[in-house]
Amino acid sequence: MSSPAQQVVATASYSGDPISTEPRINDRIRVPEVRLVGPNGEQVGIVRIEDALRLAQDADLDLVEVAAQARPPVCKLMDYGKFKYESAQKARESRRNQQLTVIKEQKLRPKIDKHDYETKRGHVRRFLEGGNKVKVTIMFRGREQSRPELGYRLLQRLAEDIGDIAVVEAAPKQDGRNMTMVLAPTKKPAPRKSAATTSDAPADAEA
Repeated sequence: MSSPAQQVVATASYSGDPISTEPRINDRIRVPEVRLVGPNGEQVGIVRIEDALRLAQDADLDLVEVAAQARPPVCKLMDYGKFKYESAQKARESRRNQQLTVIKEQKLRPKIDKHDYETKRGHVRRFLEGGNKVKVTIMFRGREQSRPELGYRLLQRLAEDIGDIAVVEAAPKQDGRNMTMVLAPTKKPAPRKSAATTSDAPADAEA
């Protein structure tokens, strides 16, 4: 009989999500009976462990414990090697998607001059081309708070200027003394150039 500590290590929630810890499989499952789930999710019912192992062997599948804390434990018939491979693939895809949802921020003043605007616009464009979303914040000070239309027009202008590579994901919205807008890239990030081809390029400026 496994100790409580071993049972905790073997526990995995039966929700269809990738199993985060190594579950017990086949003859490592040492209980008298289990609640068996078929390979297509069908409920077989409570069966003796010997019968569950025989069914797994007959189907050329593994008996995998997916809910160790249940009474009796829930086990499923599956190709465990294939399951682990697909789970790893999903985890890698999830990490890639998380990297694409990084949000950068660029702050502007409502009465920004032409040169500063062009510089800030360049930062926003660079962030978007890198595959990042950008939160653009207009900061109002003093009497500027009574002229929210200045910030709105500036955000509209910026959205139009970079409309070739971005869409407005969150429309301009007043947030206290600030006004914000979120831009999302419409294109995948360009592949990185080699050091030899970028040695003469100017260094990126920080936002």
